[in-house]
Amino acid sequence: MTAIVQQTSTPRWLGLWPAVILVLFFLVPFGIMLGVSVAHRDPSGFYEWGFELDSYARFMSAFFAKVMAVSLGVSLTAAAICVAIAFPFTVFLGQMSNRTQTWVLVVLLSVLALSEVIIGFALSTLLSQTAGVGNLFQWLGLIDEPQAYTPSLFALITGLCYIGFPFAVLVLYPPVSRLDPEIVEAARVMGASGPRAFFGVILPNLRGAITGAFILVFVFTLGSYLLPQLLGRSEHWTLSVHITDQAIYQSNLPFAAAMSIFLMLVALALVGLASLAGRDRGAA
Repeated sequence: MTAIVQQTSTPRWLGLWPAVILVLFFLVPFGIMLGVSVAHRDPSGFYEWGFELDSYARFMSAFFAKVMAVSLGVSLTAAAICVAIAFPFTVFLGQMSNRTQTWVLVVLLSVLALSEVIIGFALSTLLSQTAGVGNLFQWLGLIDEPQAYTPSLFALITGLCYIGFPFAVLVLYPPVSRLDPEIVEAARVMGASGPRAFFGVILPNLRGAITGAFILVFVFTLGSYLLPQLLGRSEHWTLSVHITDQAIYQSNLPFAAAMSIFLMLVALALVGLASLAGRDRGAA
């Protein structure tokens, strides 16, 4: 009875608090950004309120097509590598003892606690010519002279995979740990080999989780801002870096706002696909 009284004594207006937060911190900034995206550009670095679609018309230009091709290529490559490594790793992790699983997950969570700046500079040093792995390769006799592997597309993909790998494992771990081992045992009893049981039984049962992990890492890398600048060249910059470049250095706020809206809509669409994949997985 006391609990019921306490529940009924809670002011109902507190239920509006999430709606207020949503309006203040999402809808209002989105409305301002939408208004700026259709404003008239002032070459002096500002904009004049109005309604024109010149910024959105630039989506049909060769510049934007190149930016999107690079962004999608980098993000798709990083997401595919992360899931390809994380899936067998998670299946192997699920077969370990509970104590070992806990320690491995703690290590992965500690990676997420690192700042993207620290990861970027650490990898930049590791792949440099003076203090990087090039000196190790020379000492092993694999190369004649130390080489620098950064800035390069290889360094950028390595950095994105380093950050995206824990996310992929954390998404795959719950369904993998809940997978009934009797399904695999039944396949082995029926004569399936280990690789055939993996690709014919485990992989199809977890396709929803794999899709969700791929989309999550893809969205995360698509919005990456620091690593493309620290590890990649200017031709490897993602859409997020070009948004900042247009807003600050090119003084084109309407076009930067239009690209931001495009990036947000793409991210929301992919999150929706991830939710549908999770719903299908739950239904299965």
